[in-house]
Amino acid sequence: MSYLLTANQKPAIDLDPKTTVEEVLQNVRTIITTIKYEIPLDRDFGIDGDVIDMPTQQAQAKLSQEIFRAVRQYEPRAVIESIDFSGDESGKLIPKLEVSISEAS
Repeated sequence: MSYLLTANQKPAIDLDPKTTVEEVLQNVRTIITTIKYEIPLDRDFGIDGDVIDMPTQQAQAKLSQEIFRAVRQYEPRAVIESIDFSGDESGKLIPKLEVSISEAS
């Protein structure tokens, strides 16, 4: 089964998720809404913010690469099926992920 996630705002943190699916989805949402260097004890956590001034196509490619890298590293139970982007004329990109949960991890 796959789930859709959108990174349009910081998620509310549930310290006691009821299911593994809720936990994994919350973790992935946290990863994709955090910019690298925001977390003091793990500066590599999150997505690289250097895409700010890139052209849209390059920014999408770089963000996709960063999302795959970060999710693989920090939440190996999540398997990204696809990444799509929405945005507006100002150039703001909002990643939309289709994620499935790996039972093996």
